[in-house]
Amino acid sequence: MNSPQGLTFRRRISLLVWAKYGVWLLPLAAWVGMATVRPLVMAAVALTCGLASLALRAWEHSQRRQFLREARLPSFLADKLMAKHPQLTRREAELVLHGLRQFFLAHLRSGFKFVAMPSRVVDDAWHEFILHTRGYQAWCDAAFGKLLHHTPAEVLGRSPQRNDGLRRTWYWACKEESINPRQPSRLPLLFALDKKFGIAGGFSYVPDCRDIDRQSGSDVYCGTSFGEGGSVGADGDAGGFGGSESSGSGDGDGGSSDGGGGCGGD
Repeated sequence: MNSPQGLTFRRRISLLVWAKYGVWLLPLAAWVGMATVRPLVMAAVALTCGLASLALRAWEHSQRRQFLREARLPSFLADKLMAKHPQLTRREAELVLHGLRQFFLAHLRSGFKFVAMPSRVVDDAWHEFILHTRGYQAWCDAAFGKLLHHTPAEVLGRSPQRNDGLRRTWYWACKEESINPRQPSRLPLLFALDKKFGIAGGFSYVPDCRDIDRQSGSDVYCGTSFGEGGSVGADGDAGGFGGSESSGSGDGDGGSSDGGGGCGGD
């Protein structure tokens, strides 16, 4: 976390945060420094500062995304994962950590909305990171500007309202890999890792519900369940994918407001 690369990202993000708010000091200084301030002048100054603040905010968000994709995670996380899951090689442990980055990106790109963890093995990595409180706090400050609290891993259930966080994770994980979240041809990494590495008690997904028999009592879950139709307003805080398509974050493609069902049971 204290690598030169990580420190560079943190300083740049901190500077952008200060600049985003500091730009509003300009109209205040103009008002204090001028005996008579023309309304049109003040309006022009305020508009300029507002546009500058929005541009700085977008740049800040871009830098946070870049931080999550590129900044080095603590080296001990891979060792902790291999100790907990001896079947994992170092390369496989690094792949799990890439899944953790994907989860963090889902939280950021959703506009800091709640996202649920769909993977046992990635959840283990997240938990190990949290145990090192100072490093985790510094990472969250750079990535989100605040602490991201831990929530247990969960599976797709039959209640659309309960699925909001998981569907939001699905949407942004798919977007990160250029997968159509409504008609996925494959699983995003975050949803594939438990099955890929045979994690005990892990969650197993397939891309399409047609690939499994819904009446078989299988504990396999399917990606298309996240976008299945349902009653309007049944899926919690927004339509589509747990609010993902109407979050206003500017990272989505837009979409319809439909509910969602579960595949594979609670």
